[in-house]
Amino acid sequence: MYSQNKTLEKFKTGLDAVGKLILIFIMAFPFFWMISTALQTLKETMRVPPTLWPQTLQWSNFSEVFKTIPVDIYLKNSLIVCVTVVLLQYLIIVPCAYSLAKYDYKAKPLVFGLVLLGQMIPMQLTFLPVYFMFSKAGLINSYASLILPFISNPFGIFMLRQYFMQVPSEIIEAARLDNASDLKIMFKIMMPMVKSALVTIGLLSFISNWNNYFWALIMTNTDSIRTLPIGISLLKNAETLARWNVIMAGNLLLVLPMLLLYIVASKKIRNAFVYSGIK
Repeated sequence: MYSQNKTLEKFKTGLDAVGKLILIFIMAFPFFWMISTALQTLKETMRVPPTLWPQTLQWSNFSEVFKTIPVDIYLKNSLIVCVTVVLLQYLIIVPCAYSLAKYDYKAKPLVFGLVLLGQMIPMQLTFLPVYFMFSKAGLINSYASLILPFISNPFGIFMLRQYFMQVPSEIIEAARLDNASDLKIMFKIMMPMVKSALVTIGLLSFISNWNNYFWALIMTNTDSIRTLPIGISLLKNAETLARWNVIMAGNLLLVLPMLLLYIVASKKIRNAFVYSGIK
């Protein structure tokens, strides 16, 4: 009986390992295919059956990307938009989450309901009235049109509220006895206690805005304001339609910064999604 249970346990462990390997392959293969295609010649990308790895690494595909589109302008715009959005979000979500976690007032259920509602409404449902609003204000094709709609982050408010609720109220009361203001409590006491959550919210917001193609497409019409996803999409035009090696090289340039950023901050992200309390 013991031998049968042990055999069954080993079978389940092996089956679990095989399942995980299959999932890893499914998720990793598209990235491998993108990297492989980005380093192939045009002839290799057209072969049937397809080439899994190039015979000679074609680093010149990346220089072709820079020759075809002004990558430096698009990259600068993406960095300006993403960094500004993240910084402004912190200025809004921290006080909002703090008030929802540690204050009692009549409008609190309404405010929290609006936060949840904002998280559930998709961007595609609100872009038209927002577009008309910015058009009347003369802000189309400006940094403001790419930044202002995203400075409030409902998911960030909700997540940060959950973390703030774990902070013992006695710590806040002790700070108030020392004549600490609410601003000092928020930025000097509360925020250092929830660093992993703040890093995760900032990273997810940065990635979301970095990859935001739809909003930048409808709000911009010149290269001076367009972001990197729009620029990479321009690689696939009438002239470069079949140059999949150049297109994939551009996509790799778009994805690589986010992969490196995630690798650096992956530990903070895992800690933020694990309910472990405040120590």
